[in-house]
Amino acid sequence: MTKKPSVGALSAPLVESLIRDADTLRLGIERTATGATIVDAGISVRGGLEAGRRITEICLGGLGKATFSPDVRFPRWSTAIQITTADPVIACLGSQYAGWSLSEGDFFALGSGPARALWAQEKLFGELEYKDTVDSAALIMETDKRPPDTLIAHIAKECGVSEDKLTLILTPTTSLAGSVQVVGRVLEVALHKAHSIHFPLDRIVDGAGFAPVPPPAADFLGGMGRTNDAVLYGGEISLYVEGPEDEAEQLANGLPSSTSRDHGRPFGEVFAGYNYDFYACDAGLFSPAVVTVTALSTGKSFTAGAYEPKLIEKSFSGA
Repeated sequence: MTKKPSVGALSAPLVESLIRDADTLRLGIERTATGATIVDAGISVRGGLEAGRRITEICLGGLGKATFSPDVRFPRWSTAIQITTADPVIACLGSQYAGWSLSEGDFFALGSGPARALWAQEKLFGELEYKDTVDSAALIMETDKRPPDTLIAHIAKECGVSEDKLTLILTPTTSLAGSVQVVGRVLEVALHKAHSIHFPLDRIVDGAGFAPVPPPAADFLGGMGRTNDAVLYGGEISLYVEGPEDEAEQLANGLPSSTSRDHGRPFGEVFAGYNYDFYACDAGLFSPAVVTVTALSTGKSFTAGAYEPKLIEKSFSGA
C-alpha cells in the first residue's frame, strides 16, 4: 500500500517562506506571548495577489500548485487562478476544504489547510483513512478578526502541537489575498460535490481547475458573493477517473453548479433569499460552472455545464 503524503511536512517550507517574505508580500506578522505565529493577510495590512497565491498552495498542503494565467472568457477580469495537484483527494479534501468550525464569544471562522489533518475529527478523515503526524501546524482562517488567545491555545491542543509550532493565517474575503485563496478552491468544491453524490474518491486519480479572480468587495457579504460567483459561474475543472465510462459521464452530468435549484442568480441574492443562512442554500450549487470528466479506461471525455458571463459581469461590477 502506498504511503500517503504528509500535508503538514510538505507545506511547512511554504509557511516558512511566507513568513520570511512577509514584508515583500505586504503581510503582518505577530508572535503571541505563548509563541504562536499569526499572519495577517489583509486585515490591517494590504496583502496582495501573490500572497493569496502562496496561501492557496499552503491550503493545498504542499500537494498543489497555484498559478495566475490570462483568461479571455471575461474581458474585464482577465486574470484567472489555475490549480493543479499531485494528489487531488488529499490536497483538496484532506487539507484545503474548510471543514473545521471554530468559535468563541463573537468570534467565528472556518479553518482550512494542513492543520485539519492533525485534528482529523471530521467524519471525512475516517473515509479518507488519513491522519497526519507532524510537530507543526498551519491553519488558514477566513476572518477579519484576530482569534482570541484561548481559541489559539485550543487549536494547538487539538492539533497536538505546542503553541510555538502553530501558525494561523488570517484571510478576510474583502482582501486581494482572501479573494484569491477562496477562488483557488475551484477544484476542491468539485471534489466535495463528487463525494456528496457518492462517487468513490479512490477512483479520482487527478484533476485541475481554474477560475477568474474577482475584484475584492467592500464588505464581507459582497466578498462572499463575488468569490462564490467566480467559481459557480466562471470556474472550470477537469477530473481523470478510473472505472466504467458510463459512470464518468454520469459524474460529469451531476457535478456542474447548473444542477442546483439555486443556480442562475448571483450568490449574494441567493444568500439573502435564505436570510443569510449559508446552510439553507442548496449544497449542490457549490461546484464549478463547467466540468470535464475523462474515463482513463477508454480516454473518452465528457463535458457538462456552461459559463455565465452576464452573471459574472453583474456580480463583479456590482450592477
